[in-house]
Amino acid sequence: MKVLITGGAGYIGSTVATACIEAGLQVVLLDDLSRGLRAFGEGRDLYVGDIADASLLDRLLADHPDIDAVVHCAARIVVPESVADPLGYYDTNVGKTIVLLRRLRDAGISRIVFSSSAAVYAGESGEGVDESGALAPASPYAVTKAMVERILEDAATAGDFRAIALRYFNPIGADPQLRTGQQTPTPSHALGKIMQARATGEPFHLTGTDWATRDGSGLRDYIHVWDLALAHVAAVQRFDEVATATRPYRVVNLGTGDGVTVRELIAAFERVTGAPLAVVETDRRPGDQAGAFAIVERAAEELGWRAQRSVDDGVRDAIAWSERLRGLLGDADGAGYS
Repeated sequence: MKVLITGGAGYIGSTVATACIEAGLQVVLLDDLSRGLRAFGEGRDLYVGDIADASLLDRLLADHPDIDAVVHCAARIVVPESVADPLGYYDTNVGKTIVLLRRLRDAGISRIVFSSSAAVYAGESGEGVDESGALAPASPYAVTKAMVERILEDAATAGDFRAIALRYFNPIGADPQLRTGQQTPTPSHALGKIMQARATGEPFHLTGTDWATRDGSGLRDYIHVWDLALAHVAAVQRFDEVATATRPYRVVNLGTGDGVTVRELIAAFERVTGAPLAVVETDRRPGDQAGAFAIVERAAEELGWRAQRSVDDGVRDAIAWSERLRGLLGDADGAGYS
C-alpha cells in the first residue's frame, strides 16, 4: 500500500511515517514546513507546500496515482493560540481541509484516516469516555476537529469517501530510536512545559488546581507517540474492515485507557530524572478542561491495537529526544531537559 501523510514532517506525521515504513508501507509526505522539520523528510518522498495548493496537489497526485489511503495530520494544534486567532485556525484546519478533500475525491482516493482529538469531548468529569461520549469542544482548536469530523461523516454518507477519525488523547515521548519527535524545542503541552521549567530553572506553572479530579489538577490520557503511530498503521492496514460500504465512517479513541493527572505527570518526571521539580499553582487558562481518559475497547476490537508503553517511558523518551533535537537544530540553547 502507498499512503499520503499530510503534516508528514511534524511530530505525529513523521512518527506515523516511520511506523508505516517499518510495516512495509510506502509513504509520500506533504508538509508546508511551517512547524515541521525538513530533516524529518530526508530520505522520504517529501512535497513541500500547503495542503490547499491546487497545483502542488495536482503534481503530487500525478506523480503518485497509486495512493491507497491518506492520513491527514496537517493542522494547527495550540489551544491558547486558537483562542487568540480563531479565524486562522478555522481557515487552516477546516477551510484548507475542504480544499484537500475535494481534490482527493476528484482523484478517486476514498480512504481517509483523520488525525482528530479527544478535545472534542466534553472533558469536564475527569472520567473515562468512549466514542459515544458527549461532544462539547471548548476551544476553537477543538471545534475545528469536531467540524472536520462532521464534514467527513457527511461526505462518507454521501459516498465521497470512507473515513476513520482517530481521536487522539495526549501524545508524549518520541520515536524510541530517536529518529523523530517533537519538532519544536518549546512544545506547548504539559510535559513540554515541565521540561522547559527544568531547563530554565524556573518553576513549572500548574494551571488549574480545582478541577473535579482526584487531586484537583487536570487529568489526561498520556499515550506514547510510538503507540499512537502503530495505531495508524493498524488503521491503514485494516481500513476496509473498519470503514465498510455499509458503515463508511468510524470514530476510534486512541489512548492508554488510564488517566494521569498533571500532579502525577510531575511525579513521573521526578522519578525519571531523579530530582524534584519546583511547582507554582496558577489559575486555569482559557480553553482548558478537566480532561478525560480513553475507553479503548473499540480500538482493541477493530484495530487489534492497545497501547503498550507507560507514562514513564514517554517521559524518558521525550527527555532523550530533547537532547537529540538540540543537535538537530544546532542550537545549544534550545529549551529542553538538561
